[in-house]
Amino acid sequence: MGDLTTFPVSYKVEGQRIVIVGGGEEALNKARLAIKTTASVVIISRHIETDFSELPVTVLARPFEDGDLIGAALVFVADHGPDGDAAKRAARAARVPLNVVDVPEECDFYTPAIIDRAPVTIAVSSEGDAPVLARLIRARIEAALSPNLGALAKLAGSMREKVAALLPGTRARRYYEELVTSPEVEVELVRGQGASKADALLAQHAERGESPGVVWLIGAGPGAEDLLTLRAQRLLQEADVIVHDHLVPAAAVEMGRRDAERILVGKQKGHHSFTQAEINALIVRLAKQGKRVARLKGGDPMIFGRAGEEIDALNEAGIAYHVVPGVTAALAAAADTATPVTLRKISTGFVIATAHGAESEELHHWAALAGSGLTLALYMGKSVAAETAARLIAEGASPTIPVGVVVRAGHKDRVLYRGTLGALAAGEAVLEDGPAIIFVGEAIAHGDWRDAIEFARTEFKVA
Repeated sequence: MGDLTTFPVSYKVEGQRIVIVGGGEEALNKARLAIKTTASVVIISRHIETDFSELPVTVLARPFEDGDLIGAALVFVADHGPDGDAAKRAARAARVPLNVVDVPEECDFYTPAIIDRAPVTIAVSSEGDAPVLARLIRARIEAALSPNLGALAKLAGSMREKVAALLPGTRARRYYEELVTSPEVEVELVRGQGASKADALLAQHAERGESPGVVWLIGAGPGAEDLLTLRAQRLLQEADVIVHDHLVPAAAVEMGRRDAERILVGKQKGHHSFTQAEINALIVRLAKQGKRVARLKGGDPMIFGRAGEEIDALNEAGIAYHVVPGVTAALAAAADTATPVTLRKISTGFVIATAHGAESEELHHWAALAGSGLTLALYMGKSVAAETAARLIAEGASPTIPVGVVVRAGHKDRVLYRGTLGALAAGEAVLEDGPAIIFVGEAIAHGDWRDAIEFARTEFKVA
């Protein structure tokens, strides 16, 4: 994601003027936008070429004068002649924000595509690069939003004093969340009974007392934020605290509420900032404070995510929890390479295991499974890849079994390697930095590994 060159804000114009210099179609388009505000809109041009009569604007058919900017909040220049040049100089001198129509490099601000549900407004801006795209995005958002959104916002605003008197902190926020998302409230709003429904809901929240905390164990996927589930995105917006691992992409963490607390407990090989016991204690403590905790983990929380230990701690403390699945790295690696890890008459199953610290009994079992046609997906085995491959061969696996390795599965900068179990065991394969999935099995030959780096041709010699 690139950095913004503008900072999106809502700019107050009430009681001020919006000055538009120009008398043609471009000026008319800006006037239609400006009249949606409570500012007074003034059109200035010595050549009024367009009919402004149906708009609540003041039209001055004369040259621009510097004094026209007194009391101005914003200036639009839609005149490319001497009046436009004069208006630009005056705006710069008076430090009034300036928009020069269709000249992005001269603009202090851009006019976004606006979804109007006053007092709610949603602006879509491309920083002047692609206004057509911004309009298309606006149309999609318009179609998804209720026409009652503005009235709902006003209802919420009318409850502020009552809510502040009865509900502290997070309890107030939860009331508002239910108020603005409840279909029943919207129905009553349309019937003219919105205020009574809002009062009844407030009474329920006041009687309910402090809400118990909850922990959501959420899988963030292998690294691409668009692989998060819709449920994960929704819960991140509801969370008071996001406790996340190092491998969780920053863009996924940013999907949380802007005011949510963020705690990095990222564990990297050789650099454990938090022990698992400390993480368990942290999420229990936060939940006991009545907070909604998103425990955000890379991949899927139930696959090498140590969620079992966290669930035990939550159960012991009597804390409610829910598990939200994510895309585990092995499935991302299979997708990256179009590898059918189960394939009719080739592979009847798929085994996920960790190669790190594997015992001889496990390796013997894996060798038998690989020999029978099942596909192995080995996690956390890059540093012992050659050793693991050699031990599999020693346990009876064929050196000719296909092997594929995906480093940084699910990321745009993933790297692929391919070869045989014997070639991997030879120890000459140098793999790039990053977490890796090692596939072993006949199904690998049926994937798309055209972009993969070949292992060295040197084959492993069985002792």
